[in-house]
Amino acid sequence: MNPADAAPVLELAGIHKQFAGIPALQDVRLRLYPGEIHALMGQNGAGKSTLIKVLTGVLEASGGQMQLAGEPVWPDSPLAAQRLGISTVYQEVNLCPNLSVAENIFAGRYPRYGLAQGFRIDWGTVNRRARELVARMGLDIDVTRLLSSYPVAVQQLVAIARAIGIESKVLILDEPTSSLDDDEVQKLFEVLRRLRGEGLAIVFVTHFLNQVYAVSDRITVLRNGTWVGEWRASELGPQALIAAMLGRELAAQSTAAAPPEFDDAAPALLLAEGLGQAGQLQPMDLRVRAGEVVGLAGLLGSGRTELARLLFGLETPDRGMLRIDGETVAFSNPAEAIRHGLALCPEERKTDGIVAELSVRENIALALQARMGMRRFLSRAEQTVLAERFVQAMGIKTVSVDTPIGLLSGGNQQKAMIARWLATEPRLLILDEPTRGVDVAAKQEIMEQILRLAKAGMAVIFISSEMSEVVRVAHRIVVLRDRRKVGELPAGSSEDAVYELIAAEHV
Repeated sequence: MNPADAAPVLELAGIHKQFAGIPALQDVRLRLYPGEIHALMGQNGAGKSTLIKVLTGVLEASGGQMQLAGEPVWPDSPLAAQRLGISTVYQEVNLCPNLSVAENIFAGRYPRYGLAQGFRIDWGTVNRRARELVARMGLDIDVTRLLSSYPVAVQQLVAIARAIGIESKVLILDEPTSSLDDDEVQKLFEVLRRLRGEGLAIVFVTHFLNQVYAVSDRITVLRNGTWVGEWRASELGPQALIAAMLGRELAAQSTAAAPPEFDDAAPALLLAEGLGQAGQLQPMDLRVRAGEVVGLAGLLGSGRTELARLLFGLETPDRGMLRIDGETVAFSNPAEAIRHGLALCPEERKTDGIVAELSVRENIALALQARMGMRRFLSRAEQTVLAERFVQAMGIKTVSVDTPIGLLSGGNQQKAMIARWLATEPRLLILDEPTRGVDVAAKQEIMEQILRLAKAGMAVIFISSEMSEVVRVAHRIVVLRDRRKVGELPAGSSEDAVYELIAAEHV
């Protein structure tokens, strides 16, 4: 179907939304055509998530109009939106890990049979249709197994399979690729192109510019809760897209500075020798010096996060040795690692990072309070001074430091998590996927912050699935594959060089 020959399947106009009198959306519009993939772009805090919540009935708009197939509609709940044919898959997988894959796909709408049997669930049909749906996602898995038995990447694809199975007219994907490796992303794109060919309208929210241009037909940009414009993807280049998101030209931010100089003859701040854990990480060596950014590169499941958890005392190694300033240490918990000057910003900010019910102020002060111990409490005034300093330094967008952090956009939550650990003044900062779910401008800010920290003498271990980020800031790149170290590369190495090392002798 050619979208140019069709009317919009869904159209929003003049959408307004306020929270406590503060505008979050102002006169926002969106047109979705059948048989088209539409990228919704904007910085964190631009209003993308709020617009999706209005569209799917999670939030009630303060004003505006919404039409589906030319008819006025206004879903007042996610269930009402689903009944209209509007399905959403969010960045964080919202499924039940204690249920099977098939149960998750059909929860709330199980096929049933037989009045005489009391309308029992037809498990044969459930499992058969579930297998068909996951096969469309390129998965060959046992749908009767618990969802929790599969990695996050598979769980994300199961969530998309569930959405596809609701006979949707509109499919909204909010950062669907954040937990997927390159091959899985390509499989997902194959599915999206097939669904597009079947006439489905797809909203695609992502922070990966290359993915926007790989799969999108049309782009809408929001900035500060307002509509900036709508373009065909072929008519809006990457630089113009970023400029539209920022409201200014990117000129000075289009490239990153080289990693700052550091004393490569300096003794190791952290030295791991043969460090490993059975079933999790093969024994490996690692050296990190003050002022050095060490990048950990590898594909999903390569062992990067497992190494970070061992270094920070979240897991206990069963082999090897760890030294800090030449002194052998054995961390039995993170508190001991913190006392030795280590800090870890974890990969999963929702489950391992933020405390959603607490304020920005309390979240930022949390690690410093833990380091100071129970005998010395930070007063509310001290917390406020601390939080306001980091809110300004990190560019965290929040109405107040007393705003619950759960109300902030994902990127601003991530900045607050980094601020939490910087508040402890660590000597070694471990950043595990610090830019996941973060917009282009925020990524640039985080990259520049890492370089500033290194220049000031802090050691940094930087983990990212985006290879361009690793080669951009690292003085040295440690490459992992299949939970073992396969080599090291110096600063200035190309992405291709990293991938070649990952692929070398790969069976």
